[in-house]
Amino acid sequence: MMMSLSRRLAAEFLGTAFLLLAVVGSGIMGERLSGGNVAIALLANSITTGAALIALILTFGPVSGVHFNSDVTLCVASRGELEWRTASLYCAAQTIGAFLGVLCAHVLFGLQPFSVSYHTRNGGAQVFSEFLATLGLLLVIASCSRFQPSAIPFAVGAYIAGAYWFTSSTSFANPAVTLARSVTHTFTGIRPNDVPGFVLAQFLGAAASILLVKWLIPIPISVRNGECR
Repeated sequence: MMMSLSRRLAAEFLGTAFLLLAVVGSGIMGERLSGGNVAIALLANSITTGAALIALILTFGPVSGVHFNSDVTLCVASRGELEWRTASLYCAAQTIGAFLGVLCAHVLFGLQPFSVSYHTRNGGAQVFSEFLATLGLLLVIASCSRFQPSAIPFAVGAYIAGAYWFTSSTSFANPAVTLARSVTHTFTGIRPNDVPGFVLAQFLGAAASILLVKWLIPIPISVRNGECR
């Protein structure tokens, strides 16, 4: 069923808002309840984010294709599956929704609407982490989209929950998420000065995934005897 553009944009807006609500809200709750144990706070944050992603993808996937991430939108548009004008609107909806999600999380926990983050996240290791985290995420999405579409919600949720732990940056892997997390001085925040490096690494990861997917998972020209040619 083809949804109108307004419905698709609304789905991207709402889905990204709820994603940031889950990320930031669980970070605040985890930090408050962990008694200073950062590992427990991160565990709560990662489990909540992964679980929320599964639910949100299942909810909004049939409406917009559930990107919630401008890198995903870029990859879809590069394959000709989305017009570039529509892609730009998707990115705008995602970014605005991300900031709304941070705002709602702050309100829920009695904080001021926005607060500039002083959480330092810089250095080559963290920037490289964002490159690899984004590359891995987009490979997971591309492969599951081609071969196991029904597994996408669970694969993405599991990957992000895991990537919180195997990357030094805790796997933002999303420009809209990165921008919005610069205005929350909480557990999940990122200092505005560190945002450009993260976003650049994420876009480079997306570009690398586009090239790799073209070779690794080519679009089949024809199907004969169950084989893609």
